[in-house]
Amino acid sequence: MKNTSIQFKEIISICRELYIKKLKDYGPAWRVLRLPSLTDQIYIKISRIRTLQEATERMVDEDEEGEFIAIVNYAIMGLIQLELGFADQPDLTDEQAIEYYDKYATIAYDLMLKKNHDYGEAWREMRISSITDLIYQKVLRTKSIEDNKGKTIVSEGLDANYLDMINYSIFSMILIKENKLT
Repeated sequence: MKNTSIQFKEIISICRELYIKKLKDYGPAWRVLRLPSLTDQIYIKISRIRTLQEATERMVDEDEEGEFIAIVNYAIMGLIQLELGFADQPDLTDEQAIEYYDKYATIAYDLMLKKNHDYGEAWREMRISSITDLIYQKVLRTKSIEDNKGKTIVSEGLDANYLDMINYSIFSMILIKENKLT
């Protein structure tokens, strides 16, 4: 698991770097997005990944990795919105937005360590397409929970689904990188 820990940190660093660059370009404009809007952005990205995995011909030169990075970043934004609620105007400084990003990246990392221990890194034996389908399922679950005003009877809440989307996306990027090396 030592390798996974390093790989996770490398990939979350790449995601964070893009988040910071976009923050410099746009500021925290995403703060005006309600949770369903962020979930729909993730839905668009995971749908695109599924299309890329199935398509024999691509009309636009994009890869899965960029879409997985977007899922990580949108899911972290979703976790921030869960904590703070959405705003009518961007209300965070860049520094505050980065602090919140780091907070939820750390929570996702800690969760990954616990689940990896309990599941024995089973994800390493999975196909990227299967992990993609799990993310897609998590997005659909999240949409249902949102449509039910956040209420669940026996299921995990929105935060757990967003955290799983982050970790599954990072697992996919780890596998993509490892597959490029072989």
